Amino acid sequence: MKKYIAKRVLLSILTLFVIILVLFTLMQWMPGSPFNDEKLSIEQQMILREKYGLNDSVFVQFFRYLKNMLVGDFGDSYTISKNTPVSLLLKNRLPISLTLGAVSIVIGSILGLILGTVAALKHNTMIDTAATFFSVIGVSIPSYVFALGLSYYLGFRLGWFPMLYSQDQGAVAYVLPALALSMTVTATIARFTRTEMIEVMNSDYMQLVESKGVSGMQLILKHALRNASISIITILGPLIVSLMTGSLVVEKIFSIPGIGQLMIQAIQSNDYNVILALAFVYSAMYVGIMLVVDILYGVLDPRIRLVKENGNG
Repeated sequence: MKKYIAKRVLLSILTLFVIILVLFTLMQWMPGSPFNDEKLSIEQQMILREKYGLNDSVFVQFFRYLKNMLVGDFGDSYTISKNTPVSLLLKNRLPISLTLGAVSIVIGSILGLILGTVAALKHNTMIDTAATFFSVIGVSIPSYVFALGLSYYLGFRLGWFPMLYSQDQGAVAYVLPALALSMTVTATIARFTRTEMIEVMNSDYMQLVESKGVSGMQLILKHALRNASISIITILGPLIVSLMTGSLVVEKIFSIPGIGQLMIQAIQSNDYNVILALAFVYSAMYVGIMLVVDILYGVLDPRIRLVKENGNG
């Protein structure tokens, strides 16, 4: 197991380095400059480029950035908030997006597992049909549509929850945006859980377990759901990344100051340091979560671990 984990960690570090290199290279090819303000003269632009080290060679810029990044120094913002450390911008916005994403994932995962399991156990019944219909609706309709509906009915008409995000309101401010984002997660996990559970329940393995006298919740949770969880974890990984980094449209609807809006502002203003910092955060989270998924594979199914340890994965 240690060899398997060490190999996965090393591969993740290498992947993250390659991603950073590619992103940095693409940034160098982008047209324009962070100092395209018409009010700045050519001389002033040159002074700013020299100040921020943009006149150095590409190799010097990359290794300087990589070195600073390893100690959490992403440089200063060029245009969004001039001379403000990028790490400070992330410090103020990242926890909000992470909290929103985490709440959405927890809600969506729990509801999706329950809905998918019930649909599988009630296969070919009205309950199964209703769960399938909900899954199709949840996957087909964008999260911002749910956000608008929830905001109107639960926020405006009924007044149960605030329509706009405010840190002063505490946890209640996350309810509507979290519900809107969790709909896609709920529908996706329910659909995969139903399919996998039906296949597992009809397998020879489950017939063997039942013949040994195992039944009820022990049969479902300990054997059926565990065997079905491998495929569920596969689709849960990317869903976690997308929600943990927030949804731009949902953040916009509820006026949530997350990192989604920050990314758009940075791209529009060519704020290179902010773009690279956010790209690093997105990449690190994706690689980190997929590393956890790989390790969970090995825990849930030792056969996967043995195959990858032998050099086939």
